[in-house]
Amino acid sequence: MTLTLWQRLDKTGRNLAPFAVTVMLALAGMIPVPLPGYASVAPFLTAIAVYYWAIHRPDLMGPGTAFLIGLLQDLLTGGPLGVNALVLVLVHWAVSSQRRVLASSTFALMWFGFGLVMMGVACIQWLAFSVLQATVLPFRPALFQALLTMAFFPAIAWTLIRVHRAFLRDDGQG
Repeated sequence: MTLTLWQRLDKTGRNLAPFAVTVMLALAGMIPVPLPGYASVAPFLTAIAVYYWAIHRPDLMGPGTAFLIGLLQDLLTGGPLGVNALVLVLVHWAVSSQRRVLASSTFALMWFGFGLVMMGVACIQWLAFSVLQATVLPFRPALFQALLTMAFFPAIAWTLIRVHRAFLRDDGQG
């Protein structure tokens, strides 16, 4: 059965949902909040999205997509080029290796898995920024960012679940 132009456009739009929502989360994470020191501990919302989509729709959120989103985030934030791209690819890789376990687990186990991934992310970001600045930076901001991101996980995951149910079907048609 051939699809009409409108059906193909609809399918393409639906398949772009993970990418689009992840980019929106990257932009939302850059909204300035008037709290002292918030910028250094702002939640890493794109890590939540890459983690979720790599579990539930790895066909639509591959490592290349994660890399592009991380690169875009690096460009928009003015941070060192490639750090977020590397971290998001590593998040995708970590999830891919445990996808079967995470996909069939409870929400609590998925959240716990995300916590482990975020602790790894905190260490990698801290190490990368320390190397790039040629000094040992304090670890506390990276730890607080990881903890704040873990605290945001349920709300963001709930939103991603709603997007997933509204736009994507796992039966190969969406």
